[in-house]
Amino acid sequence: MANMAKKDPSVADLQRLPASEVKKRGWRGVVRTLREGGPLVVTNHSEPDAVILPVDRYVELIARAERDSHRVESELELLRRRFDERLAALHQPGAGPRLRSAMRAGPRLRGKVKAGTTY
Repeated sequence: MANMAKKDPSVADLQRLPASEVKKRGWRGVVRTLREGGPLVVTNHSEPDAVILPVDRYVELIARAERDSHRVESELELLRRRFDERLAALHQPGAGPRLRSAMRAGPRLRGKVKAGTTY
């Protein structure tokens, strides 16, 4: 399939087929066009209306979406855990008075800008 070489084509990059042409060709003609040229954008009055793609491409897209979803969830869980670890310091005995003291004292920058945990 010609368009399959490019893994993530945008809708604008896909071959277009007007709905009226879909009706003329019938389902077998549409499937033949799909096999020859890859995913199709069915248009209605020149506007994209639907995308038809091969089953293997659909399965690939669903699998990729699930993988990415799990990866994002894992990254968010790691961030939550790090945040909770840092926040736990506020629950230690004497944390309140130490925090208030630090806030009253203000930063000692000595002319330098400091940011993050490593400066």
